[in-house]
Amino acid sequence: MKIAWFCVPAHGHTNPTLGLVKTLTEAGHQVWYFSFEQFREKIEKAGANFISCDGYDFEMEDKENADRVGKDKVFATELLVSSTLALDEMSTRMIEEIKPDLVVSDSIAFWGKLAAMKHGLPYVSSTTTFAFNRYSAKYMQESPLDIVKMLLAIPRINKQIKRLRDKGYPVKSLLDIVQNDNDTNTIVYTSKYFQPCADTFSERYHFIGPSIRPITQTFEKTADKTVYVSMGTVNKNNDFYRNCIKALAATDYQVIISMGGYTGHFDDLPENIQIYESVDQMAVLSIADAFITHCGMNSTSEGLFFKVPLVLFPQTPEQDAVAKRTEELGAGVRLRSISETDILDALKTVLNDTQYKECAVRVSESFKACGGAEEAKDFLEQISGQ
Repeated sequence: MKIAWFCVPAHGHTNPTLGLVKTLTEAGHQVWYFSFEQFREKIEKAGANFISCDGYDFEMEDKENADRVGKDKVFATELLVSSTLALDEMSTRMIEEIKPDLVVSDSIAFWGKLAAMKHGLPYVSSTTTFAFNRYSAKYMQESPLDIVKMLLAIPRINKQIKRLRDKGYPVKSLLDIVQNDNDTNTIVYTSKYFQPCADTFSERYHFIGPSIRPITQTFEKTADKTVYVSMGTVNKNNDFYRNCIKALAATDYQVIISMGGYTGHFDDLPENIQIYESVDQMAVLSIADAFITHCGMNSTSEGLFFKVPLVLFPQTPEQDAVAKRTEELGAGVRLRSISETDILDALKTVLNDTQYKECAVRVSESFKACGGAEEAKDFLEQISGQ
C-alpha cells in the first residue's frame, strides 16, 4: 500500500501520527509524508519518505498568521486557498509520481483533502483533536456575533473557493473543505469514552486511543505528592509561572515546571521546585499526582493515560473543549484564575478528593482498551483493498 500523508507544521498534530506511520512502514507499506523541515528527522525515523513543503510560500508556517486563523474565517479561508495553491504544482507532480492508493491528511491540513478530491483518491482524515460534528461542535460553541460575521463574510469566502475551482479542485463550498461527515473515513487519536457525543459518529470513525511515546529518561520522585506544571510551547505568561512558584513554595510537594523551551529567569527557587526548559513529559507524568495543563489534546491525553488528575487552564477554544470534556468526566477542575490562592485551591482539590483520581483511572482504562496503531493499520488496508 502506498500512502500520501499530509500534515500541518505543528508538533501536536505530527507526534500522534508517528506511531501509526511506524506501524505501517514496519508492515511493508510505503508512506510519503508531506511536512516541514523541522519535522524531517522524526518522520524519517518512523520509516516514512519525507517530502518537504518548505520553500513554497506556505503562509501557514508564519506564527502570526497561525494565531489569526482561529479568529478570522475570511483570512483563514484565504490562507488555506493560498497555501493549497502554493503546494499545488509540487503535490500534483508528487502524487502523479507516487501513484498512492490513498491520501491521509490531518483534519486541518485541508490541502491534503483537496489533493485527494482533485486526483480522485480515497481520503482518510487523521484527527488529533476531538472529532467534531454538529453535536460535538457545541463544545466549541460560537457566539451569535461570530455567526453574523461568518454570514457577512460568505461572498468573500466564495471568491476564494473560485480560485480553487479554477485550478481543477471540485469544491462547491467552504463546507466541502472543512467539514467531515459520517461518510468520511476518519482516524481519531482518543477513545470513544473521552470523545464527546461519540455515539453520533458512524462506524467509519475509528477511535484508536492516544499515541503515547515510550519513556526515555527517569525522574526521581522525591516527595509524597508530585505536581507537574506545563503550558505547552505557546504560553509565555511570566505571572502565571511566578504565581505557581509562590503558591507552591511553602508546600511539601515536589514541583516540576516545564517552560516549553521558554527561558524566563526566576531567582531564589525554593528547594522543592525544579524548572526545566523541557522534560520527558511521559517520565514526569509517570510519577506525578497532579498536572496543571493548558489542555492541549496531547498533554491532556498523556496526563490521563498515566491516571493523573488535572488542573485545567485552557488558552484556546479547542483547548477549552478538551477542558469541558475532562470536567464532565470528573477527571479535573478548572483553574478559576492565576492567583496564588486559586492555584493552591485547585491543586488541593484534585490531590485530596480521590474521586478525581478514580475518574482519571477510568479515562486511562478507556485509552488502553483501544485498538491503537494496529487497528488503524487494518482500517487503512481495508480502505485501499490491501
